[in-house]
Amino acid sequence: MFSSKKRLDNAYKNAKVVAFDDTSKFILFSDCHRGDNSFADDFANNRNIYFHALKHYYAKGFQYFEIGDGDELWENLSFEPIFEAHRNVYMLLQQFHKENSLHLIWGNHDMVYRNPEYVKKHLTTYFDKKLGIDVDLFPGIEYHEGIILKNSITNQEVFLTHGHQADTWNYLFWKWSRFMVRVLWKPLNVMGIADPTSPAKNYSELIKVERRTKKWIIENNNLVTVVGHTHRPRFPEPGDIAFFNDGSCVHPRSITGIEIENGQISLIKWLIDTNNDGVLQIVRILLEGPRKLIAYKTNS
Repeated sequence: MFSSKKRLDNAYKNAKVVAFDDTSKFILFSDCHRGDNSFADDFANNRNIYFHALKHYYAKGFQYFEIGDGDELWENLSFEPIFEAHRNVYMLLQQFHKENSLHLIWGNHDMVYRNPEYVKKHLTTYFDKKLGIDVDLFPGIEYHEGIILKNSITNQEVFLTHGHQADTWNYLFWKWSRFMVRVLWKPLNVMGIADPTSPAKNYSELIKVERRTKKWIIENNNLVTVVGHTHRPRFPEPGDIAFFNDGSCVHPRSITGIEIENGQISLIKWLIDTNNDGVLQIVRILLEGPRKLIAYKTNS
């Protein structure tokens, strides 16, 4: 498990399989980094955009895939203060879960979720202060390292994983990174100083992570792969290396994600804009696509 290849191989081998066809509708977000609504909570700036987008997708019957680092559990000691800060988000995610439309992958910042007992203890219920009792939140919820979307007609596969498997430091030494973030980088982050160990804020590390991931994709017959982790959106043309990245939900004043609908894949952005009357509104913008997924299929 010490090479990025072996780590990605293992994530693929143990991935949950979700069948889909041209009627399926999926929205993929990652790197929300939901925090406690303090000055260090990068998600707080975009929470209204994210919540509005999520309501849109729920109303349209989409299934929600969160590809890692949904909760910021490096800066925060536990899930409870995050839940209290963004309760409306979790109540909406609960609706997806009730309809079996919530699919979760753990990343390096919420790597504690790879322990099913931790997930069961912290995410099954929450304490309702009005009722004075524990009530259901996500009963039976499971986190995965990878998910394979498999087309039930063409057998084409789309592999989803966070992407930190190609980042040795943040995969193997995540506990040390978590410690450093809590004691050093969180207070410095409030002052505007970025963590240099994060590939999202260190361009040379970002390039290394992307290069290793692309190498693995090529070695696996150009398997369509969607990751997060680096926060840099990627959308290839058919015929290129099938390396997609949905970006993040902590871009300055916007969030990005990937939609799969009608057998097509698109890169989208949600942001706050003004209409002709100067009224602020949240809008969806198509950045890339749509492209037919089958155009990326290679013969195995």
